Amino acid sequence: MSDTYIIEVSSEPAGIVVRDKAGFRFFAASHRFNPLEGRLFRSAREAERVARELLSGKAKAETAIA
Repeated sequence: MSDTYIIEVSSEPAGIVVRDKAGFRFFAASHRFNPLEGRLFRSAREAERVARELLSGKAKAETAIA
C-alpha cells in the first residue's frame, strides 16, 4: 500500500495526501484547495471526496472532514 497519493479533481491537481500515524495528511497543490491544507483524513479516497465537494461548493471544508 502506498504512503502518498496525488489527488486530482476535474483534471486539476488538488494536492497530495501523505500517510502518517493518524491517517492521511493533505497538502494543497492549488490555492483553491488551501482550506484542506494540513487536514487529516481517514483515507485518500475520503480526501478526494472532500476536495470534490469543496470545488463544487457542496460542502464547507471545515465541516466535511471527519
